[in-house]
Amino acid sequence: MAEKKEEALRLPAELLYSSELEALKEEDKKEEKPAGWQLSPKAVLKYVVGGKAAGITITPKYIGHNRLVEIAIATLLTDRSLLLIGEPGTAKSWLSENLTAAICGDSNKVIQGTAGTSEEHIRYSWNYAMLLANGPSNEALIKSPIYRAMETGSVARFEEISRCASEVQDALISIMSEKNIAIPELGKELSAQRGFSIIATANTRDRGVNDMSSALKRRFNIIVLPAPADLDTEVSIVTKRVAEISGNYRIKATIPNKDAIEKIVTIFRELRNGATLDEKQKLKSPSGVISTAEAISLITNSMALAASFGNGAVQDDDLAAGLQGAVVKDEDKDKMVWKEYLENVMKKRGASWRGLYNTCSEMNG
Repeated sequence: MAEKKEEALRLPAELLYSSELEALKEEDKKEEKPAGWQLSPKAVLKYVVGGKAAGITITPKYIGHNRLVEIAIATLLTDRSLLLIGEPGTAKSWLSENLTAAICGDSNKVIQGTAGTSEEHIRYSWNYAMLLANGPSNEALIKSPIYRAMETGSVARFEEISRCASEVQDALISIMSEKNIAIPELGKELSAQRGFSIIATANTRDRGVNDMSSALKRRFNIIVLPAPADLDTEVSIVTKRVAEISGNYRIKATIPNKDAIEKIVTIFRELRNGATLDEKQKLKSPSGVISTAEAISLITNSMALAASFGNGAVQDDDLAAGLQGAVVKDEDKDKMVWKEYLENVMKKRGASWRGLYNTCSEMNG
């Protein structure tokens, strides 16, 4: 039985925003489109940064520098691939998915880079039962996401490319240079169709990072995605994504008010940057990554707590539980860092912070 769309735990962007994409297609009918693209470059930009199309509001998928999005789209019009680099929580994967959804309507041709990723994941592998029974054949060939993107002239995604071993990364070099994959077992090669490209992402703070070779970097146009520029921008991003995620998970709790979200984002920004927002006080940073994505996860989880074990309104103790887990990753080091922040910063911020300070202090022991 086919899976019902409304029961899927996580919808790909092309289904989540299908009405917006249809509106953009309707408005975009007369515009010239590159080979393999379902929308013109201007329509792709509008889908990502927001606007109006055919009477429908297009929600912004990326809140940041529009020029970076324009450069990313322009890169994908050429024979070069795109590499999005940044700290955790800078929306690399989210931007990659939405660009792919807008360009070719299928964001599912994706490789998740890990220490266990092999060349077979990048090129092709075999159904070994069929291979042993009948020898190499087209039917026994298992196509990688990149293989499928090449034969259909579409975009493949490569998440966390720098987590793969160097020799696996370098398997991409010939594909990106020659735009083909040799299959010697079948005596043939696959040539990429027009429209083929790769969008890769790399994390600058992952301890499992393998440096990319200069040869591989030269085959990408590299865009560095910055962390949200200011408090208001980050609050807007967190609020928007929490609303989308909690709605998708059907969490029956109200989204915390702006004041509560602003407190969480303030704490994260200060611990991440090693200084208070006014830069008057230096702070120690915890060992873990205190990213925008972590803030979104914390608030969403706090809503789940409030819905399941409270009255549906997020309280200070719901937020404190998430903060403890987000900040204290290393019990020996982070517990003291968090305690110093509580006593030297949060405690001195007055009555509006008192409830959150008290619950965080009790939880941190």
